[in-house]
Amino acid sequence: MAVSKPATRGSSAQASERLLVKAAQKDPARFGELYEDNFERVYAYVARRVGSRDLAEDLTSDVFHKALAALPNFDWRGVPFSAWLLRIAANVIVDQWKRGAAREIVTDPPEMAAEANLEEIGHRARLFRLVDKLPADQQRVIRMRFAEGRRMREIATELGRTEGAVKQLQFRALETLRAQVGGRKQSSSNA
Repeated sequence: MAVSKPATRGSSAQASERLLVKAAQKDPARFGELYEDNFERVYAYVARRVGSRDLAEDLTSDVFHKALAALPNFDWRGVPFSAWLLRIAANVIVDQWKRGAAREIVTDPPEMAAEANLEEIGHRARLFRLVDKLPADQQRVIRMRFAEGRRMREIATELGRTEGAVKQLQFRALETLRAQVGGRKQSSSNA
């Protein structure tokens, strides 16, 4: 009995979220509800990736500003709204690092540590693009597991699948990503 309740709750939460998105698309004043529901997750995602609390707050604000501006173009694809917000957050973080690196290059030559950070950020950006090329069910699992930090049981409940099926989807996605990233490293080292 307890097993069916989370699935129902997840399904009703997803339907409720979809209604909130549609309402906010018709009336931007309703975006506040989406903001309240997703602020902590987006802020935590950004804060883990930047060193400064002030910067994390500024970037989180930028994420929601961009999301509100792009909301009329948002297409519901069965993926949680927060995944879309986290994709925007990832792009905002990458853009911030690029702007920061450009200022460093203008004022001072970049140091080795700065170059390592830019390389890492470029690698993460490539990973986001590669994740976008995965089959939809694998994308969802990867985003929920790594971008949103959810547990396997939670993902399985929301997707209506067994934990084993979710683990298999994650395994296949990670194997595909490893092959693609490994293939690019090999080809760039041969060049």
